[in-house]
Amino acid sequence: MPVGVAFPLAVIGGLLLALSFPSPGWWFLAYPAVACLLVAVMGQRARRAAWLGYLGGVAFWVPAISWAGRYLGPVPWFALALFEAAYLALGSVAIALAYRWVARAVPSTAGRVWGLPAVVAALWTGREWFSGSWPYGGFAWGRIGLSQSQGPFAHLAAYVGVLGLTFVVVYCVAVVVSLVVVVPSGPGLSVRAPFRVATAGLLVAAVLAVPAWPTAVRGTVRVESVQGNGPAGYFDGAAPGEVLAAQVAATDLAAKGVDFVVWPEASAEYDPRQQPVVASALDSVVDTMHVPLVAGAITQTSSGVLHNTSFVWTTDGWQSSYDKKRPVPFGEYVPDRWFFSKLAPSLIGLLQRDYTPGTKPNVLPVGGIQAGIAICFDIVDDGLTTDMARGGAQVILAQTNNADFDGTDENLQQLEIARMRAIETGRSLVNISTVGASQVIDPSGRTIDRVPAYTATSMVTDVPLGTSTTPATRFSGDLSLVLCLGGLLVLLACAPWRRRRS
Repeated sequence: MPVGVAFPLAVIGGLLLALSFPSPGWWFLAYPAVACLLVAVMGQRARRAAWLGYLGGVAFWVPAISWAGRYLGPVPWFALALFEAAYLALGSVAIALAYRWVARAVPSTAGRVWGLPAVVAALWTGREWFSGSWPYGGFAWGRIGLSQSQGPFAHLAAYVGVLGLTFVVVYCVAVVVSLVVVVPSGPGLSVRAPFRVATAGLLVAAVLAVPAWPTAVRGTVRVESVQGNGPAGYFDGAAPGEVLAAQVAATDLAAKGVDFVVWPEASAEYDPRQQPVVASALDSVVDTMHVPLVAGAITQTSSGVLHNTSFVWTTDGWQSSYDKKRPVPFGEYVPDRWFFSKLAPSLIGLLQRDYTPGTKPNVLPVGGIQAGIAICFDIVDDGLTTDMARGGAQVILAQTNNADFDGTDENLQQLEIARMRAIETGRSLVNISTVGASQVIDPSGRTIDRVPAYTATSMVTDVPLGTSTTPATRFSGDLSLVLCLGGLLVLLACAPWRRRRS
């Protein structure tokens, strides 16, 4: 494709992909977005494919994560967007090579219609896995699978996980691209239009025919989820105890039949074992309601190590806790501080304390049931999601503090990630935020309760308890590894090594 057409097409693909995420969250635009990006790099040399992928990545990431500059300004926003775009550039090179090498090695119609798209989809999935894993634990935002929480393929996450869903979406698009572009261009391989349309239709129909995983639930638990709407932002300048007071005030102490209460991330502010004032406020809730309270606080060990902690508080005090395993790089800690302080001393200087990743299991006993705990950024981690399901969680409590992203799409994007995790695990999920968006989601991904954002209130919900094990929680990690390595190995096997040596 001429560069004058390919570059605008890559930009269009990136912009369409951004629109598939909230807001507006038009999930169906992910399909033409992927098609534009694939067609743009098809047949290109590696260097041009890299620039096309990078330009498409910038067009996607800049609007998709505009919330990153809400308080800190454009520097961290553009730095993250430009860095993440480099991953799409790398993946575009691999895909461009696949369209040249694999198509040459597998010249048959079947190979180009079915086999080549599988390699392309596997390479795309591998790129998403890599960017979500490295460096500093990666940034798993923006995956194709996460854009499909409201789409017809969302239920497949219970079978193959979020990364597996990315593979399915990209594969379907790549098959259509092959039918329209690749197959007719081969000598002697021309296929009539009705056959191409029928093939694409049958593929989509076959995917849609896969039934939703038969999620089993046994009983319910009545949960009061409290959105205090306190001044919980980093720059809100709240006095000590203001956030805690907002949470206590928003809790309906007269709610009937509640099994436990859940507050958002860092809602208690300080460790109640060290601060009698905090303990007294928590006691006022549990002594009145006679049920456990799941809250969050910043805790510190005797050696000075800081943790972002979720804990269970009862009439007998502190019972159990989980320390956040995925603190946010450059948000909750600064990796390689010595280096980045030289690049942006004023920004890095704002983060005076570093939180340490926890090591405790992320499933806690609460009110007679087992609750999986995800603190904010934990929800994007595939491994932590699997750990909750395998650890016996019957419900997931996703505690978060979105106050620093007031008025942006960050909370909506995180909510859709949480929705995909509910489907993936076959577990109801309580997404409770300091300011919104707070919702209760059932195992099918359907919202069963919600409260308005930026409102001090609570919701009392009968939450179904999951008991089944989905294929995704057992095999999605292995499947992702097979797809990632498989795509790369096939690409390398089809490379024209002999020709180069000659």
